[in-house]
Amino acid sequence: MSRAMNVNLAEADVFARCAKAGAAISAIETLPQGGTRVVLVTSDGADTMRNLFVKHLIDGRVKRYAFMHARPASLLMN
Repeated sequence: MSRAMNVNLAEADVFARCAKAGAAISAIETLPQGGTRVVLVTSDGADTMRNLFVKHLIDGRVKRYAFMHARPASLLMN
């Protein structure tokens, strides 16, 4: 099972619920149409949170923001 899930909750709420359950977050992002995508560090953590988020899980595919990574300073100076 995947360690990633999309939920109809604000990012701060997801952080708080994961912290309370002792589930470490690997990555988290706000979704453009509302809700949060969260990836847990372990599959056990993901299983725990999937059970706790059962009423808030988003089914199917969701739109996400395009990834924009920071460029190293050496590339910005050229």
